[in-house]
Amino acid sequence: MAEKLTITLTRSLIGRPKDQRETVNALGLRKMHQTVEHQDNAAIRGMIKKVSHLVTVNEQ
Repeated sequence: MAEKLTITLTRSLIGRPKDQRETVNALGLRKMHQTVEHQDNAAIRGMIKKVSHLVTVNEQ
């Protein structure tokens, strides 16, 4: 597993279910093309898997 993950919101949240919007919000993403860094752990990986169609992930 990587040390850190860089997560970027690449798709819009308009029309998405509430749980997906809340998951993206919990990752710290507020705007399109915003990028955040998180430590690589199971909780973050699970959140990414839930919204994988909305974000892109780079391992560092």
